[in-house]
Amino acid sequence: MADWIHACACDEIDEEDLIRWDHGGRTYAIYNAEDGFYCTDGMCTHKATHLEQGLLTGHVIECPLHQGRFDIRSGKVVSPPPYEELNTYPVKTENGQVYVQVGYRKEEENWESP
Repeated sequence: MADWIHACACDEIDEEDLIRWDHGGRTYAIYNAEDGFYCTDGMCTHKATHLEQGLLTGHVIECPLHQGRFDIRSGKVVSPPPYEELNTYPVKTENGQVYVQVGYRKEEENWESP
């Protein structure tokens, strides 16, 4: 089982916004959506652009380069040009802090829900 890694304080991310989080040589995006926190890979799968400057609307992140869109809950492409999904990761909050389980992707069968 992968460990939960502390990423940030909940109040570091405004609602309907995201931050870039670098850990273990990888870049992630952590989102504060209206119903909770989510985490995906931090780079668009189309042209490797950082998503941190993208626009979050509901559960959809729009890449700032070519306006491709992904659902942050599933990583699925909502509109092209990207065709490859983002990896998504389990997130939990405890005592006002956000933790991410980077060892498992949500689409893998063995991930544990918080």
